[in-house]
Amino acid sequence: MANVWTIAKREYKHFFTSPIAYAVAFMIFVILGILFYATIVSASYQQYAPEIQVVLSPLVTLLLFTTPAVTMRSLAEENKSGTLELLLTAPVRDWELVSGKWLGNFLFVLTIIAVSWIYPLILNQVVQPGIDQGMLVAGYVGVLLLSAAILGVGVAISSMFNNQIAAFFVTLGVLLVLWMINVPSQAAGGIGSEILRYIDFGEHYYNSFAQGIIELKDVVYYLSVTFLTLFLGTMSVETRRWR
Repeated sequence: MANVWTIAKREYKHFFTSPIAYAVAFMIFVILGILFYATIVSASYQQYAPEIQVVLSPLVTLLLFTTPAVTMRSLAEENKSGTLELLLTAPVRDWELVSGKWLGNFLFVLTIIAVSWIYPLILNQVVQPGIDQGMLVAGYVGVLLLSAAILGVGVAISSMFNNQIAAFFVTLGVLLVLWMINVPSQAAGGIGSEILRYIDFGEHYYNSFAQGIIELKDVVYYLSVTFLTLFLGTMSVETRRWR
């Protein structure tokens, strides 16, 4: 685990020297801030109390579209520059490399999510007698688990490419498919419909965490996706070792 933590710290520190990382964080907070302000103003005019989803729903959508930019360089850059071969000759296991890259990405996204708590804090002061704390905690737990799974997909795909742009678009495409895969099943039925509904990323968030409920099956789903994608990423790196 020491190797995983070393790689994760190196990856995390790299984000603070990367213009892309700053651009991603800036875009998230600007868009989130504008939507939050507009909602508060609208709520004051229409005399209703906004809930925590006015923060979490846009945050989830923004993370879905921006995390591919975070993960695209994880291993694709190592593949392109040739440093991956150097890492593979070091006393570092393949799974340690992939897990370390994922953890570094997760810590960066975790930082963004932590800073976003400023909006619920403001909302809690504006709304009387305050927002639902159970829904707040469940919602953020869901965002963390969803982010972990999304980042796992991104790191796994990044390990398969030498080009960061290609990794970005493929990751974004895969995530959009996983996010909307339940749409065809809504007009169909049978076992196929149930499978598509279970695979759907959004289904596991909006039907439980967004409602203030933490269900074990949804926690298991996101953790399973995370571990599966890290395993696929490890297999991808291992194939490069034997080329």
